[in-house]
Amino acid sequence: MLKKSLALVSGLLIACTVVVAYAAGSSMLRKGHPDTYVVKKGDTLWSIAARFLNKPWLWPELWQANPQIHNPHHIYPGDVLSLDYMGNGEPALVLKPRAIATPLGEAVAPIPLSELQTYLADLRVFDHRDALAKAPYVVGFEENQLRGTPGQFVYVMGLKDARPGQRFAVVRPSHVFTTFNADAGSRDQIAQNLDDDVSQYSGPWHRNTTGYGLFGKGHTLGYEAQVIGTVEVLRTGSGSDAPVTTLLQSSVMEIRKGDRILPLDTHPYDSNYYPHAPKTLPPNMRVIAFNGAMYAVGSKQVVALSAGSAEGVDNGQTYAIWQPGERIINDVESSSYDHTFSKRVTLPSEFVGHVMIFRTFDHVSYGLVMDAQGPVKLGDTLELPQ
Repeated sequence: MLKKSLALVSGLLIACTVVVAYAAGSSMLRKGHPDTYVVKKGDTLWSIAARFLNKPWLWPELWQANPQIHNPHHIYPGDVLSLDYMGNGEPALVLKPRAIATPLGEAVAPIPLSELQTYLADLRVFDHRDALAKAPYVVGFEENQLRGTPGQFVYVMGLKDARPGQRFAVVRPSHVFTTFNADAGSRDQIAQNLDDDVSQYSGPWHRNTTGYGLFGKGHTLGYEAQVIGTVEVLRTGSGSDAPVTTLLQSSVMEIRKGDRILPLDTHPYDSNYYPHAPKTLPPNMRVIAFNGAMYAVGSKQVVALSAGSAEGVDNGQTYAIWQPGERIINDVESSSYDHTFSKRVTLPSEFVGHVMIFRTFDHVSYGLVMDAQGPVKLGDTLELPQ
């Protein structure tokens, strides 16, 4: 387990605002590192830290020891990383002046959006059901098609005061986030699927610490919808109740009747992410939903987490994911014929990987799984990274 953990930590993103004590005698640098490294175009602090450091979280301490670095959030192509050893045997990583002149506009950010955008999902959380339930919706497609794909006409009901040339987002209701515990600190929170009419999915009952039959109960923290496409208005209807003709410009999946139409957010993400360890950990923060999966996800997939900006969660914060140990029967001390009164034991929790926050709402946040040595499952807990 220790070897697995060290391998994962070496691939973790580098932190920019974390105070860590550098333990004497520990080795920061990987074996076989070069004496110097010249930063190249296309490098990120993430890739450099993963390449040379065993513990990327200690990078900020090294920057603080080098006052000649004016902006620790950026390095530049041509900067020389000197990997030397001080007289006491402790490794030192020094950022020397640039070997070549480089315009400031070409700074290398820790993780530019271009490195992550392929994996990010545009998800929104609304406080009230009506924000989705009463929004304009797709009523049909050209030639009476069952689904819509880019380049087709999409007819929309309820899109009042629309003008030709306006663009809108196509969103699909996905989850409702609910807590069933009066103590907000416990975050006894689960995600349940939504039907197209933004009502709770009428499937099998969910079970948690309070028992069965929880539909319609508890305190709703938000309604989730995923942005799945964009449309442009071509023609408005002849009356207030007439459908509006739009052109489907792009989509990440087939559009279907009942999908909602909402204003377009042209900047849903930060342009750069600065991964860092959180100062505090929200109580019982855990994985509560997936994007594009049912039972488990892996690296470079999106998860919803049971804490948001109201609990101090912010973009760039990186958490360790731990899987709670299963409770199993102790076969050695139990009867092999009747397990009614068998002794049970809870196995230890296991480290799974790391997740970086990229979007927050009041009580829900979304993270990208940056590395995983096993499947990330619903109910996995979050801890401060080590």
